[in-house]
Amino acid sequence: MNVTEMLAEGLKREYRVVVPASDLDVKLNERLVELKDRVRLNGFRPGKVPVAHLKRIYGRTIMAEAIDEAVKEANASIVADHGFRLAMDPKVTLPTAESEVKEVLDGRVDFAYSVAMEILPKIELADVKGIKLEKLVAEVTDQEVAAAIDKIAAQNRPFFAKPPDAPAEKGDKVTVSFTGTIDAKPFEGGTGKDIGVEIGSNTFIPGFEDQLIGIRSGETRTIEANFPQNYLTPTLAGKTGVFEVTASAVERPGTATLDDELAKSVGMESYAKLKDAVRDRLTREHAVMTRQRLKRALLDALDERHKFDLPPTLVEQEFANVWQTVLNDLAAQNRSFADEGTTEEAAKAEYRGIAERRVRLGLVLAEIGEKNAIKVTDDELNRALVERTRHFRGQEQQVWDYYRKNPAAVAAVRAPIYEEKVADFLLELVTVTERHVALEELYQEGDEAPAKP
Repeated sequence: MNVTEMLAEGLKREYRVVVPASDLDVKLNERLVELKDRVRLNGFRPGKVPVAHLKRIYGRTIMAEAIDEAVKEANASIVADHGFRLAMDPKVTLPTAESEVKEVLDGRVDFAYSVAMEILPKIELADVKGIKLEKLVAEVTDQEVAAAIDKIAAQNRPFFAKPPDAPAEKGDKVTVSFTGTIDAKPFEGGTGKDIGVEIGSNTFIPGFEDQLIGIRSGETRTIEANFPQNYLTPTLAGKTGVFEVTASAVERPGTATLDDELAKSVGMESYAKLKDAVRDRLTREHAVMTRQRLKRALLDALDERHKFDLPPTLVEQEFANVWQTVLNDLAAQNRSFADEGTTEEAAKAEYRGIAERRVRLGLVLAEIGEKNAIKVTDDELNRALVERTRHFRGQEQQVWDYYRKNPAAVAAVRAPIYEEKVADFLLELVTVTERHVALEELYQEGDEAPAKP
């Protein structure tokens, strides 16, 4: 095998590889000998088929397999000889000319191909022990608990029938039956019977609830509403639904009393128990935000201390994912870049910077994890997968099978667990000082969400 370097630019490498026809012939004959004992052909006893005869019948097919094996071996040799760590799978370019392909498959000429590789940079890890971080902590106040309970009360308030001719207003609950179509055709999930719709709750797709304002019991009207671009059902995303809606009841909201009965309506023993449960929930939510802010500060510190070339394709892939999310969000909100006070070009520059940060931090975290033998155990991964399946009641087995058959999906579950474990490791090394802050400061928006490896 002869390997010639054609490109060495930054983190990009390209090689021309020539595999002698004699090497391929050796591989071909080895496979034919293996095949001889397994193949069954009319006119020959088992194991007695001449290799030359097998070569005439299966030669090209087996040569293709031999070439595939030779490519994998050559690429692995290049990586090992140079001590590369690949950012992604090598990109192999094979001969395309029909005459050349035929001669290679027939074993008459050497096999030549090119392979492009993108390698990971060498990362010099900074000393993290000098990093000093603030841990923002906010206590749960009585006012916050009261506000949360008021919200629960509003969500569980009673409704009372309005007079038969009274029109529906914002805040009212309308009981409706409907049939929906898209492009004049019914669609799955587009019908409902005796469904309670609280106008202003934003439970239904945008525009549906607002068009119920003014409807009366017994009235039928046609409603057009658009499914968001990021709607969970891809076949409906971005489509316009037309719904024939009939109202069977219109009710006005009452006021829920803050007492034991309210608590029991939401599954608690008493009002005192409800208050305790709300306080516990808010405490957990604040703890999650405290962790997120601390981790973000840690990532900021790592980002400042590590500067190195990034694999271009990894950055492009990450940017493409980020940018598509941005476009989907704008479409779902029916907003433009001008509405956001920016331009498409400026937004692209901003989000490309975010993509570069994510790739850089992902590589740094991976390097730290590797050097310190941090791994995600099978038990940790299985617990996370079980938790995922619980979100799909009645479909647990299908979801489990999906992950079992899709390594990339499993990797997406493993990645955040790995990131959290590396972050935990680092937070034991850095200096962390607690600072008690108001709730507004704890939940203040940051410039960038936590990076993903």
